[in-house]
Amino acid sequence: MEGLALVTVAIVHLVAAAYMAGVIWFVQVVHYPLFALVPESASTAYARENQPRTARVVGPAMLVEGVCAIWLFLDPPGDLGRVLPLVAGLLLAVVLGSTVIVQVPRHARLADDPSTVAETVASLVAGNWVRTVGWSLRAVLAAVMVALAA
Repeated sequence: MEGLALVTVAIVHLVAAAYMAGVIWFVQVVHYPLFALVPESASTAYARENQPRTARVVGPAMLVEGVCAIWLFLDPPGDLGRVLPLVAGLLLAVVLGSTVIVQVPRHARLADDPSTVAETVASLVAGNWVRTVGWSLRAVLAAVMVALAA
């Protein structure tokens, strides 16, 4: 790919990364803390319904972000080079690893064991800072990559 098409990939990457940064800040500040206010009698159903609904909101953006991140590393546009896409890709690996290894099992615990809601919500909020910082940094790096790609 050449020129404008690669810059477009960088812009799409920025949009996906910024979208995910916005979503994760909402999750960190609003969504996860509100889990603690769900009555124990409804917490299992709430947690189970939360998982597929959240996947529909973040899944497509995460897929686009991942594809663009790989693309930018393999074929960097303009003066971008490979260092920033590599750093951004490593941050994405940390964020996705934290999601799969840490946060998903905590969500499963919320869905399966309402007696641990307070403890699990506290661990979700604390553990989510890795993703919040990671996606925030990715959004900044994605903006820098667009500037260098243009």
